[in-house]
Amino acid sequence: VQLQASGGGLVQAGRSLRLSCIVSGINRLSGYGMHWYRQQADKEREWVASIAIEGTATYVDAVKGRFTISRDNAKKVAYLQMNSLRPEDTAVYFCKVGPWWGRGTLVTVSS
Repeated sequence: VQLQASGGGLVQAGRSLRLSCIVSGINRLSGYGMHWYRQQADKEREWVASIAIEGTATYVDAVKGRFTISRDNAKKVAYLQMNSLRPEDTAVYFCKVGPWWGRGTLVTVSS
């Protein structure tokens, strides 16, 4: 199973980005929860958002109301829509499906 995250980049504060996580090598994505994590410089990786099998989404308090996680089981993709970005959102973002991790994508938010 491979996970490919993309969509990161450099944006100004207040702008938006959408991250994508394409999953390959798996028969049914619908059997797994999907998650986004991030790791800021010199900090431990932290959980950001999850979407359960049935579609229930949960978020860390720091991103509630700004980030939206979604999934497309048919396309085997997870998304993280990030609005009203802040400099403190700067991090490498990782997706996780079941026990599998993808490589990160860097998001840099300038003030």
